[in-house]
Amino acid sequence: MSAPSPSPEELRDLLDFAVEIAWLAGQSTLAHFQSGVRAETKADRSPVTVADREAERILRTHIERQFPGDGIIGEEYGTVREEAQRRWILDPIDGTRSFVRGVPLFGVLVALEIGEDAVVGVIRFPALDETVCAARGLGCRWNGRLVRVSDVATLEDAAVLLTEAARPERISAEYGMVPAGWNELSARACLVRTWGDCYGHALVATGRAEVMIDPRMAVWDCAALRPVIEEAGGVFTDLCGAPTHRGGSAVSTNAALARTVRGLLAGGRL
Repeated sequence: MSAPSPSPEELRDLLDFAVEIAWLAGQSTLAHFQSGVRAETKADRSPVTVADREAERILRTHIERQFPGDGIIGEEYGTVREEAQRRWILDPIDGTRSFVRGVPLFGVLVALEIGEDAVVGVIRFPALDETVCAARGLGCRWNGRLVRVSDVATLEDAAVLLTEAARPERISAEYGMVPAGWNELSARACLVRTWGDCYGHALVATGRAEVMIDPRMAVWDCAALRPVIEEAGGVFTDLCGAPTHRGGSAVSTNAALARTVRGLLAGGRL
């Protein structure tokens, strides 16, 4: 049996809860930020710090207290109640490599998935004191005010972001981006930058960039981004163009450039 869709009022309450716990987790990370905190290397070769673990424990504690029947999927402490219709998906620090270097562009990601849809998403940037958040049908807000993606309609006027732009050939070979398509996309763009991780996607949602490409993503990297981008009027897909937060990659764009960008990444010339 599928879970009933929450009403707008229920979604608003769920969003408020997610914003609150993301803020609390984010505050805990600041105690370790720019402190020389050391990172360990996990089995998948990604870094983790005491701040990641502490922040996820805070998120889980509040979810377990408020919604004990809901599932939880987190980067650091795994999955509980995976069969639940409602699942909270957590990335306590998205951008740990930035975090350990004292760069303030890391974020806390909190999402709520019901069935196959991510219906609530929160991106909290503790060091910037910024929150970008959304829930289905309620729009996207940046520090409390409604925001939309840009209306830029040509690549020649667009800002294109990519986490690993310095290594497009390897990215193309491993993750399915067509080299010629990426080369044309980057050559035509007005601006190409590596404002990576969740920060790049938040820039798209708030109209400060038009394209963000992440070729390797876990569900906890993507789940909060999808409702944020879509409620801001943008398009969120994997590299194959599927509208999913479980595709292992992420492409965020404004609506005007969605078809052009995905066509180029797939090898077409649009």
